Amino acid sequence: MHFFLFETIHIVAKWRRAKKSCFAVSRLCGFRVCEKGKVHPMISKVFLVASGDLRPSANQKCWPAQQAMEDALTAAIRSFHCQVHRAHPYQVEKKHGFIDSQRYGIDVFRAIPQDSPVIVAEAVWQYSHHVLGGLYHHNGPVLTVANWSGEWPGLVGMLNLNACLTKAGIRYDTLWSADFRDEYFLSRLQSWLQGDRVQHDASHVKPLGVRPVSGLPQVVGHDVAAELISSKAILGIFDEGCMGMYNAIIPDELLHPMGIFKERLSQSALYAAMRRVSLEEAQGVRDWLDRKGMKFRTGSSEDTELTDSQILEQCRMYVAALRIADEFGCAAIGIQYQQGLKDLTPASDLVEGLLNNADRPPVCQAGTDRVLYSGQPLPHFNEVDECAGLDALITNRIWRKLNLAPETTLHDIRYGETYGNDFVWVLEISGAAPPNHFIGGYRGAVSERQPPMYFPLGGGTLKGISKPGEIVWSRVFVEANQLKADLGRGTVVELPLAEVERRWALTTPQWPIMNAVLHGVDRNQLMARHKSNHIQVAYAENADSAERALLAKAVAFRELGIEANLCGWDFRDDSRL
Repeated sequence: MHFFLFETIHIVAKWRRAKKSCFAVSRLCGFRVCEKGKVHPMISKVFLVASGDLRPSANQKCWPAQQAMEDALTAAIRSFHCQVHRAHPYQVEKKHGFIDSQRYGIDVFRAIPQDSPVIVAEAVWQYSHHVLGGLYHHNGPVLTVANWSGEWPGLVGMLNLNACLTKAGIRYDTLWSADFRDEYFLSRLQSWLQGDRVQHDASHVKPLGVRPVSGLPQVVGHDVAAELISSKAILGIFDEGCMGMYNAIIPDELLHPMGIFKERLSQSALYAAMRRVSLEEAQGVRDWLDRKGMKFRTGSSEDTELTDSQILEQCRMYVAALRIADEFGCAAIGIQYQQGLKDLTPASDLVEGLLNNADRPPVCQAGTDRVLYSGQPLPHFNEVDECAGLDALITNRIWRKLNLAPETTLHDIRYGETYGNDFVWVLEISGAAPPNHFIGGYRGAVSERQPPMYFPLGGGTLKGISKPGEIVWSRVFVEANQLKADLGRGTVVELPLAEVERRWALTTPQWPIMNAVLHGVDRNQLMARHKSNHIQVAYAENADSAERALLAKAVAFRELGIEANLCGWDFRDDSRL
């Protein structure tokens, strides 16, 4: 009796606090509240923030695009008779108006009323932790917005922020637009300004749940999961938490039940190991690549061009990474590079792509003739994205059991446009793409200098055009302290070279490109649902083998305790698989 009385008093108190909070928000934002406590929102003012890069050179170069995007977005908001207050100024001394550190972001949010509506506007790649701290305790509605452009790009930055907010349990809505005048954007912006949640179509998402699976996919998925749990696997983490990607860190307690553990390694140890690799060993890697027909576009200026000395440093890193991975028994590794190591040595991107290829320069254990990871990739997850690392490890084992080419990589969801009758995504990543994914393999690969604004010491990429074929795509993410995964099917299409070059020019021409059509998932569905800037891809031999691999991977995820969702693809009869 006393318990029920206490609960009743507690519920009434919570209702009164909630009602009081509604009236407080109404006074601040211009809501009208009727006698029954029903809110009729009429937002009159929003606060706008913009998270940027940590690197001053990137912030300065990208600022004009951000400013143009904010001008168009502000005009759209004002068309609904709502004021826009930019919560932090353009800083003359820095030559940009971005939030460029976690500390600055926390200070900015301290000056924003806690119940006020906030829009995070992104036209650039951004470091999510710059604003995560401020958003974590913010009580008002949050809208993330990006411009539909592949230039710097805001789409990638916004997707990463969305995934970080999802992992942190922070409620948000999200939108995107090319010019902020289209009906899709404006109608949903109006709904948000009226106090409603932004609605997107998620009908393409079909949970696998407990649905029975038979045949080869069930056997392979079960076996891979059982082997991981019984035999264990180690992910080598070269400095955790790259570029503020909170979403890319998997809590240990979610990995351990699957038999997967982290070996936390230091990038300083990798650099020290590079110094122990001889010039002859490094040159041997370069010579092997030359014999394979790979091209290097070199020059003499260290500041702006790719040089032979930069390439040799990358070859040293390749040897050192394999030796450290072998020393610690790692099944996959991830190098952060973007911070710290970028100030010591050329980029890791060439290294990452080579590691993800089965056919690659042989490396022996120091002082012996034992070839390390002979005849197989050492899966590497770019930017230490542990969700991609877990995905790559499971993909590698599923594909090998199905006798499929085991190469896999992550890409950024960079941009996309309609071509012919299809919406064709531009998927790009600075590193990790293996030559076996390219038209012509190594002979179709070229290494170009990384852009100086991101990579001051240079280093070459591993660039190529992804070959046409059937793929499986996926993304592992953390939500509500649980691992989940979205999986789907796609086709890489071969576009005319002029169209590929045009798309490269709109994005980053030094990076490898995949032109992909995702089955059963349109542009807005993917943007609304996807919980990362990264997407994992692997090739199959044909449509049937891709469906087998997809289903086997979903089964492995399920048996490992990962909630699997089939996106844009729902099987009715799996007997033929």
